[in-house]
Amino acid sequence: MMEPTPNPQTPDPATIATDGFRLHPEDEAAMRTEVGHYEQPQAACIEALKIVQRRHGWVPDEAIPAIARVLGVGPASVEGVATFYSLIFRQPVGRHVILVCDSSSCFLTGFDELRQALTGHLRIGLGETTADGRFTLLPVCCLGACDGGPSMMVGDDVYGPVAADELPAILEGYP
Repeated sequence: MMEPTPNPQTPDPATIATDGFRLHPEDEAAMRTEVGHYEQPQAACIEALKIVQRRHGWVPDEAIPAIARVLGVGPASVEGVATFYSLIFRQPVGRHVILVCDSSSCFLTGFDELRQALTGHLRIGLGETTADGRFTLLPVCCLGACDGGPSMMVGDDVYGPVAADELPAILEGYP
């Protein structure tokens, strides 16, 4: 007897929890909606990962099989996308992620000074999170703001060119 194909619009309780990780029902429904937008379910993988990240701040290892079950793909497919896409965080990050551009353009227009100012002000290095969990500082190869280098991004906000003396005022806006 052939198994019925699940309707992507109807949540299947079996997909909510996998390996101790529980997808929020709204997140699962959003993922099923995303799957409905594509011919191939794996095309919804990045958005599904972003859905989990928006709720948790990062994508724990235990979320990978849960996402895979909702999408109807293998966990290796989800893991491959999660490890390739640099804006999917696979470990906890601060409430605000600061991406500092280290592209050639930003490097030539003051990346080193901006990096030093950020690490000094925050008292952390690249790849680290402040003790209070407020900020994580990460390098990124390009923000697409080459005309405004050196540039950085806090959350969804792009700043550039950024001078060291502007950092305290900028960062105050992110509690």
